Amino acid sequence: MEYTYKTKGTCSSQIKLNIDGDVVTNVSFTGGCNGNLKAIPLLVDGLTVQQIEEKLSGVQCGVKRTSCADQLAKACREAYEAQKQGA
Repeated sequence: MEYTYKTKGTCSSQIKLNIDGDVVTNVSFTGGCNGNLKAIPLLVDGLTVQQIEEKLSGVQCGVKRTSCADQLAKACREAYEAQKQGA
């Protein structure tokens, strides 16, 4: 299932990803720091929602209380829950 998440509190404005069961693939960001947002999708491709949450939840960017990585963890959880509900 393809899922789009609108980010909150980051330079990137949205995250697109595919989720099949609990496995996340094809992550892409709109906006944000180009290098980081090319690297993050490569590092998480094929990981489960839980693995991504364990690695990225709570990561902060400077003085912000969130980051693109933290928002990705939230996006994966939201996509997983939406998939379970048949959205």
